[in-house]
Amino acid sequence: MTGPEAFQQHRKLLFAVAYRILGSAADAEDAVQDAWLKWSAADRSQVADPKAYLARIVSNLALERLRSARHQRETYVGPWLPEPILATGDGADAVTGAESVSMAMLVVLETLSPLERAVFVLKDVFGFSHAEIAEAVDRTEAAVRQAAHRAREHVRARRPRFPADRGKQREVTERFLAAATGGDVNTLMDLLSPDVTLWTDGGGKVRQALRPVAGAETVAAWFAAIGTVTYQGVAPADMVAELTGINGGPGLVFRGPDRVIATVTFDFDADGRITSLHNVANPDKLGAVARALGVPGPVA
Repeated sequence: MTGPEAFQQHRKLLFAVAYRILGSAADAEDAVQDAWLKWSAADRSQVADPKAYLARIVSNLALERLRSARHQRETYVGPWLPEPILATGDGADAVTGAESVSMAMLVVLETLSPLERAVFVLKDVFGFSHAEIAEAVDRTEAAVRQAAHRAREHVRARRPRFPADRGKQREVTERFLAAATGGDVNTLMDLLSPDVTLWTDGGGKVRQALRPVAGAETVAAWFAAIGTVTYQGVAPADMVAELTGINGGPGLVFRGPDRVIATVTFDFDADGRITSLHNVANPDKLGAVARALGVPGPVA
């Protein structure tokens, strides 16, 4: 197998690893491109396991990017949310359809240290050995085991518990969409947990709530207004809302005549009620969704 063939064979895996470490599709693609440059320049005659070698390269590149991005995220305007990925499009089958890529999980991973996040992704999501990870992140096996244990305990304590089944999630999302576009506050209240929280990410580029919006009544009123107000210069009559797969679960995409405006994803409890919503409207984070839908990129 040639160098390019070996790289292409593992490209989707590399993107999946980088995306989970970074929470950004654009940064993950950049990391994969940088990995290709390093792979092209490497003495591949000494590489016994291309998959492990490439995973090591992309993990290091993603770690570097994550560390440099930490300050930007600390000074971000409003809540910082991961960049959404549709269940269609380049590399989607490698990153969607799994709990490990849900918005809820990516938000939890954001609270880990960069090392813990990389170790958790490589060990618990992709099943690399402690020895392989130690080489990838330039740590001892003992340090990797400790980081994996800390990360696992942290994630276990914070990840959503006992979510509803996928069929129920889709049914609730469909009802939510119909109620939101129809201004049906009562149905929205029925679908939301009393202590539901809405997180909105405009990144200072578009108007969004700078703090989490809490409570079923407030969140229901927020979404019931969709069909009555102009948003980002798009009148209600010109806005299209559609249900699609986002980050491994049902979600909503809002589009204007010429661009993607926002995405919304949901977390559910065991009864199917919505416990939290993640609304990404920062134009810089909607490029992957726009490409997957075949529409022009959002205007920043």
